[in-house]
Amino acid sequence: MHETLFASPEGRMLGLGLALTGLMLLAFGIGWHLYPDRVLPYAIMTGLNLIIGREAGMSFGYASGFGHVQVVPLNILIETIQVLVIYPLFVQSTRHLIRLRTLEPFITRIHHAAQSGGGMVRKFGVAGLFVFVFAPFWMTGPVVGAIIGFLIGLRPWVNLAVVLVSTYVAISVWALLLNELNVWASAVNQYAPYLLFLAILLIAAAMEWVGRHRERG
Repeated sequence: MHETLFASPEGRMLGLGLALTGLMLLAFGIGWHLYPDRVLPYAIMTGLNLIIGREAGMSFGYASGFGHVQVVPLNILIETIQVLVIYPLFVQSTRHLIRLRTLEPFITRIHHAAQSGGGMVRKFGVAGLFVFVFAPFWMTGPVVGAIIGFLIGLRPWVNLAVVLVSTYVAISVWALLLNELNVWASAVNQYAPYLLFLAILLIAAAMEWVGRHRERG
């Protein structure tokens, strides 16, 4: 079973994703034991990215006084892991090689999002997938984009490469924008960066709520 699960390209991606997840958790565990105060902002940034999105996680990082060197690599790692774990799990579930009941509602949700957003990508191919992943709209992004790439028949490693390159470009653009906003806010007031972060957090949460409401509708 395990040999079959990890035999395909998606299975090898899953193995890599699980290995990176383990290494990141190990690094957080060691850091928390040695330098808990320093690690806490990184943990919060990670949680915000996973729950709300990169906008919230990255804006918190810049508001906390981090620079590009701290914010960009961590968010790249987080979103790479998401793709390397969730995308292969989806593919392997369609092949009935794995079934995780706790993840089924989430997998079904992103499957529906991928189906609804697949028209443009199918029409324009790789370029459409790149734009879809790059665009900061509801239920776009790397995970849904990778699933769309699978549904339209892209080769696994081509799909992964397009999705990750687009993701890294998007993170870089967000980094430049959010850093400039943080510098501007810092010049206004020392607490303004956190107000900016709160505003971005509320906007991102509102977009997620509206998107889910439309899905239920």
